Amino acid sequence: MIADYALVFFMKHFNSQCVHADNLTAGIVPMTNKTKLLLIFLFVVTSLPVNATLPMQVDGESLPTLAPMLERSMPAVVNISTSTNVRMQENPLMNDPVFRHFFNIPNRPRQQQRNSLGSGVIVDKDAGFVLTNNHVIDKADVITVTLSDGRQLNAKLLGTDPEADVAVIQIPADNLTALKIADSSHLKVGDFVVAIGNPFGLGQTVTSGIVSALGRSGLGIEGYEDFIQTDASINPGNSGGALVNLRGEFVGMNTAILAPSGGNVGIGFAIPSNMAVKLMESLVQHGEVRRGLLGVTTQDLTPELVKAFNLKGQYGAVVSRIETGSPAEKAGIEPGDIIVAVNGQEIRNGSSQIRTAIGLLQIGDTADLEVMRGEERLKLQATIGKPKRAEIAGESLHPLLKGVALSATTKDQIEGVVMDKIDAKSYAWKTGLRPGDVIISANRYRVRNLDELKQVVNPRSPLLINLQRNGEGFFVVLQ
Repeated sequence: MIADYALVFFMKHFNSQCVHADNLTAGIVPMTNKTKLLLIFLFVVTSLPVNATLPMQVDGESLPTLAPMLERSMPAVVNISTSTNVRMQENPLMNDPVFRHFFNIPNRPRQQQRNSLGSGVIVDKDAGFVLTNNHVIDKADVITVTLSDGRQLNAKLLGTDPEADVAVIQIPADNLTALKIADSSHLKVGDFVVAIGNPFGLGQTVTSGIVSALGRSGLGIEGYEDFIQTDASINPGNSGGALVNLRGEFVGMNTAILAPSGGNVGIGFAIPSNMAVKLMESLVQHGEVRRGLLGVTTQDLTPELVKAFNLKGQYGAVVSRIETGSPAEKAGIEPGDIIVAVNGQEIRNGSSQIRTAIGLLQIGDTADLEVMRGEERLKLQATIGKPKRAEIAGESLHPLLKGVALSATTKDQIEGVVMDKIDAKSYAWKTGLRPGDVIISANRYRVRNLDELKQVVNPRSPLLINLQRNGEGFFVVLQ
């Protein structure tokens, strides 16, 4: 401020002198070059204190940094590399030695090795448990974990849950660093988060951002979704890595990105720590997630349904069907009820949120449900039961389905009839049907369960079925 006032005073004085000089008689000597240089020097010197006010430090301390937190957290995030032996598909004629000899075709390996990279998070240093995504280690023959200090360890697979894309592997517990696990239910939109992973195999990389949204579901990325959305960059290779808060605590596991153009656009998704840890406990104990059954089918509320049910708020999901003898029926749930909360969590994302909430419960767990029945809000309690999966022989429906075992399913969020088993010698196998195929329509009628399939199949006529396989659909005619 003093420098500013000095400069103003100087300029006023200089201007007054100039004006005054312009009015002098011609006999007076004008200002010399030496005087001009002196005035310029005084102007520069007077201005120097203004530029010198930029500090190198704040109150004697260095500027804020995340480095100390990352130094503690990064050793708990590991690189995971896998190798998988894949049998190469080739023309059956290639297996004929006479054909190969006649055309002088050299012998080639029938297996090809595929490698992939990802990340993982050490969550228990004493037991050596490492959390990662199922798609990182899926079908891997060898899993190798590389620690931040350069050690490479062979990992043992303890269990996977493809529906939620979670897997647990174990490494020798020797001088490991684990992340402290935070309660992800305390996260709020706007909280700062940091993503740690191994994108593109470059080594450990850190990106930062905020929590953009919570409870994201219905995206079709996984079977059970309750994602944290963040704008921290999550790139290929980050999968299975850690999303941490500014205290370096594990709040989520990096899983996916929304990338219409093939690159990161600031929309990444992470599985909440509460969900990942709960699934991990089941995988460690049982090697699988033993999901239970509530026994309801729900549908999302539309503006028309909200009006028809005379609802004040447009949230929840309406019960459209109840299985006979199911926990839902025993709890007193009725068709037309609007489920608005499960275990204290409001249902804001419709059927997909209910499916995830129930899917995280084990057989024997209690589900506290709040439902709207008319204008009355009821609190009901159901005990999650063991899934009942009725299975029938395919020939009981149609002779051309002989050797096929069928059951109702909700696979990849699609209701239909799944082919559990297929005899490799059967007509169905030769036609191209494979275990895991889901029938979603038969003879141009939509089918969601075995009863609906039975109604549209004529055992004396050809059978036209529409199948879903690995996200793709196609028709097959059995005749």
